[in-house]
Amino acid sequence: MSDISFQLNEDQLTIQKWVHDFAEETIRPVAAEWDEREEFPMPVVEEAARVGLYGLDFMSNALLGDPTGLTLPVATEELFWGDAGIGLAIMGSGLAAAGIMGNGTPEQLTEWVPQCYGTPDKVQLGAFCVSEPDAGSDVSSLRTKAVYDEAKDEWVINGTKAWITNGGIADVHVVVATVDPELRGRGQASFVVPPGTPGLSQGQKYSKLGIRASHTAEVVFDDVRVPGSCLLGGKDKLDEKLARAREALRNPEVHSGKQPAMSTFEATRPAVAAQAVGVARAAYEYALEYATERMAFGKPIATHQGIGFMLADMATEIDAARLLVWRAAWLSRNGTYKNAEGSMSKLKAGRTAVWVTERAIQILGGYGYVKEYPVERWHRDSKIYDIFEGTEQIQQLVISRAITGLRVE
Repeated sequence: MSDISFQLNEDQLTIQKWVHDFAEETIRPVAAEWDEREEFPMPVVEEAARVGLYGLDFMSNALLGDPTGLTLPVATEELFWGDAGIGLAIMGSGLAAAGIMGNGTPEQLTEWVPQCYGTPDKVQLGAFCVSEPDAGSDVSSLRTKAVYDEAKDEWVINGTKAWITNGGIADVHVVVATVDPELRGRGQASFVVPPGTPGLSQGQKYSKLGIRASHTAEVVFDDVRVPGSCLLGGKDKLDEKLARAREALRNPEVHSGKQPAMSTFEATRPAVAAQAVGVARAAYEYALEYATERMAFGKPIATHQGIGFMLADMATEIDAARLLVWRAAWLSRNGTYKNAEGSMSKLKAGRTAVWVTERAIQILGGYGYVKEYPVERWHRDSKIYDIFEGTEQIQQLVISRAITGLRVE
């Protein structure tokens, strides 16, 4: 890491300001409305597509055109500084795209990743379907099954997915399913389910504590048939992986490869952590402004140590979380994680968002507890970062295994 630098270049600073302006002028004025409605904010996503913030070009440039790896977390922080629910509505399709990019062939990437976004004139959505009602953190226990129909060269998928961002309303669903139950997590594969495929339907739509503008629902697969070409990576690659996994059962020294869901989550954790940093920063900045203007005992409350020290800790924790995010993003782009740095960034940022937003409510007092002020919404939004894409405890598990080299259970 001797050549690492966190000095943003001119292009990154331009993107940072561009996204910040969009968040301030387009997202924040309607954030409370969409939170209250608990509906997907399609007009805002369409506006994001029109200006170039939602779409394949932006994601490709941020991911592939940036040797530092910092552009995406920088942009993401600004977007979620605007609002986490709307931010996730804009960024949610990226998880499906990441699932395709992490497991698909070049031909599959070319065909399906653009369809996760559509065009400014016809916005489309993507959904990444992993979690199930009885399998959240334990992705090795997925019950959704995919069975190969060799005569028709089709895969038949059955099962129910839970807590899926854009679930049921997406045009492209990427689903992780079990193809060999005896191999558990090593016997899974990822599939693209094209738009309009019979048998796919939306189950219950969840009413959530936070990120309410983001659509979250069950996705039901009832004899969903997809062509063999929709198996990400292809049949030959899957057969090789399954053969290694079976050999690993007989010989533990054989490495059987990563689970497809875990590969996707590893790649996206710094970006998710950046979302949490954005939420925390929004709350901190609001509390800071309030504390410098609110008078008590004849002077601004920020001059009282009880408040000033809270603000100092909030600023410190946010900077620490951001630095972990940037380090993880740089490593992801320029090498590899040594000690689960992606999980470290997610763990720290999630905790920071929850703690900082709670402190912001405390600083505002009674005003912080009512919907007239945005800090209560930011606090509600923050809690998801301790839960989705790997709970706080799962991140601890990943990190402890990486630093000890042992199978921590």
